[in-house]
Amino acid sequence: MISVERTVAIHDLMNASGARFGTSGVRGLVAELTDEVCFAYTLAFLQIIDAKPGSRVALAMDLRPSSPDIAAACAAAIQNAGMHVDFCGAIPTPALAYYAQQQKMPGIMVTGSHIPFDRNGIKFYGCAGEITKADEHGISNATVSLPDSLYSITLPDLNLAARQSYIARYVDYFKAGCLSGLRLGFYEHSSVARDLLTQLLEALGAEVISLGRTNEFVPIDTEAVAEVDIQRARLWASEHHFDAILSTDGDADRPLIGDENGNWMRGDIVGLLCAQYLGAQAVATPVSCNTAIEKCGTFLKVMRTRIGSPYVIEAMEQLLASGAQGVVGFEANGGFLLGSSLDKNGSFLAPLMTRDAILPMLSLLAMAKQKGCKLSQLIQDLPPRFTASDRLQSFPTETSRQLLGELAASMSSIRELLNPLGGSPVSLDQTDGLRITLDSGEIVHFRPSGNAPELRCYAEAASQVRADFLAREALHIIQVRI
Repeated sequence: MISVERTVAIHDLMNASGARFGTSGVRGLVAELTDEVCFAYTLAFLQIIDAKPGSRVALAMDLRPSSPDIAAACAAAIQNAGMHVDFCGAIPTPALAYYAQQQKMPGIMVTGSHIPFDRNGIKFYGCAGEITKADEHGISNATVSLPDSLYSITLPDLNLAARQSYIARYVDYFKAGCLSGLRLGFYEHSSVARDLLTQLLEALGAEVISLGRTNEFVPIDTEAVAEVDIQRARLWASEHHFDAILSTDGDADRPLIGDENGNWMRGDIVGLLCAQYLGAQAVATPVSCNTAIEKCGTFLKVMRTRIGSPYVIEAMEQLLASGAQGVVGFEANGGFLLGSSLDKNGSFLAPLMTRDAILPMLSLLAMAKQKGCKLSQLIQDLPPRFTASDRLQSFPTETSRQLLGELAASMSSIRELLNPLGGSPVSLDQTDGLRITLDSGEIVHFRPSGNAPELRCYAEAASQVRADFLAREALHIIQVRI
């Protein structure tokens, strides 16, 4: 063990560096995520979960240029704590989580998910899955002992077991050849899943065409797809005649699924369809997701939560504790969580209580093939409720909170703000941000991002055009006001 120079309170380090817990995991500017900061957070995590010296800790990362250095600092902390680094390389976050769950060991994923490349983050997993908000609180209030040097080491040799077990998870459940005859485009960009997913889809029988691969990091946000990616997908669909176009965010825990026309499907609708295909009975989902989840009448229980996978996981655990069967969770970004084991025609799928992009992709493709229809036709039986989301970037979080606090205190202020949209507010929901239901039944929901200085707007209406208008114009009104 290396000699100790000083003790550090994580709370003080958090305030000094700016690197802190967001919606899911620690997030910050790359400049803030120094070797010392990453080392200290890792030590605090291992301390809170009471990891034992001599045990193994799984470590993986995404393809951001800053991720190897952060991973090296995490590895140094693991080693300093007397544990062994099981280095899984560049793999999807759910692959790391699944492997850690299988091996009953902690896991650390270096990723900033979908946020810009000048930022990054660290996600932590206990032996049973993603850590809770209570765990985050414990880490934030921990005190750790830092050595006088060696905050980074050379990463160990790569262990391919996590990658292989994740592929096997889905080949075993969906069965080889189940996607035969499908022609799929894969918008690879800088997704950490770009090689793994191609291998998996081909093992299931699909023809996969690589699209848009790049060595530069691309921050794909599955809740607010850039206009260039909307147009790009439609051009690809027209040129190649795909059955579907697939993509993910940077760490592949959020799917982006385009139909045969190249139209990207909303993540909450993807989650709803996936839950139906899997035969779910109880759903945990954030308040921002489409109300078609309740209106479709498929599920015995729907529990609404704050936005963020830790809150969804807490709700899923409550459902399981109440005796609910077929428990799943999903978010507006499309990330899907499986709380109950599945046994379908002799094929078993173990729970995975973290966001996953692959399960909803495969479920929707299998569902369309089973029904003998196009991907776009899967939504025909759903209630006509459409959602949209947009964001104001470089919008300070404190400004967002102050604005929403002022609005929540005055219905007349909300009425004045949203009057140009052609509706009057009738109810407010402050579960997470400010969700306003209008007399038309339409919804406008403002919320500060938990991961970046952004103000997000989610909208719901009876048509996609109207939902897009509400999300776009509501933010424009805010921007003009500020």
